[in-house]
Amino acid sequence: MTLQHKDPDYTQLALQIKEWGKALGFQQIAIADIDLSDSGQQLNRWLEKGYQGDMRWMGEHGSKRYHPEQLLPNTRRVIVVRMDYLPPDDNLVAVLKSDDRAFISRYALGRDYHKLIRKRLTTLAKEIEKAVPGGVTQRPFVDSAPVMEKPLAVKAGIGWQGKHTLVINSQAGSWFFLGEIYTSLPLPVDTQLEEDQCGECQACLKVCPTDAFPEPYVLDARRCISYLTIENKGAIPEEFREPMGNRVFGCDDCQAVCPWNKAAPTSNEKDFSPRHQLDNSELATLFLWSEAEFMKYTEGSPIRRIGYQGWLRNLAVGLGNAPTTEKVLQALESRTNFPSPLVQEHVAWALQQHREPRRRKRKVANPDSRRN
Repeated sequence: MTLQHKDPDYTQLALQIKEWGKALGFQQIAIADIDLSDSGQQLNRWLEKGYQGDMRWMGEHGSKRYHPEQLLPNTRRVIVVRMDYLPPDDNLVAVLKSDDRAFISRYALGRDYHKLIRKRLTTLAKEIEKAVPGGVTQRPFVDSAPVMEKPLAVKAGIGWQGKHTLVINSQAGSWFFLGEIYTSLPLPVDTQLEEDQCGECQACLKVCPTDAFPEPYVLDARRCISYLTIENKGAIPEEFREPMGNRVFGCDDCQAVCPWNKAAPTSNEKDFSPRHQLDNSELATLFLWSEAEFMKYTEGSPIRRIGYQGWLRNLAVGLGNAPTTEKVLQALESRTNFPSPLVQEHVAWALQQHREPRRRKRKVANPDSRRN
């Protein structure tokens, strides 16, 4: 005799999923359908213009990015979660204005978010499985597969995609991570916002140190400091070295000036709190780390993925833009014969900067200049 499983009340299950998600520390849980046809067309136009730079993986999976059912067969809905990460007592602008200190993107100051969010999504997925006797096909993702997480977040009603291309929530700003669960369950979907609320504001476009936005809502990654310092494995083009200033891992300027981030909530997650004083360290101090120290202090951190040479490359640029002091010069000179042509090139450039008259004028994010 075949047992018949009664379908669950999907409306009630969706509410339960949101309760489970909030108990796991997610600030928002919403559900989207899987129609990403418009986003797929936009992605292909972006790829055709070469804005992805060396991120070849952006185009390697074809239509799987905008056809979730091709990535995970039987997918009917996507559960999208939001987790805020801005650390309390943030000193973002103060560090940016201190030319001798290293600025590291806020998301990378603590532990790597991938493992934390993936673990909690896995727990959420198991709760869903328990509630569906007939079985369910599902898989969690955290920036780990060809998933168009920003368009999915918009469809789910998490927020709208701002002119800087990040998702903005009217209550939480844009300082948050996203995660997804692809599921075969026909859950009721949440309401997508009809239009963005950026209005005439162009603060994020104007503050960008390297003019990485060819137009609103479009990012040319090849000019973006986050790409240049993280995804880029080669030399940093000279035209971008001075504009980088002291930004040695990522860049948060476009978020720092966004009016919607004026009252953004801070995170209570201890894992997102700054570690090893990375939110307020001198460039020279970090540059003198040995490889063993780099591995020790970046354990469990997103920073480790750029490797020791990438770390020294970025810091050399920062030191080239720093005030000329004996400490800065000694740090740079100690690496002139470092066994890496990549590091040597950037050290040589930095030392040359200190031999020439200082002419640098760079943009620095100033939240007080935010426009409504």
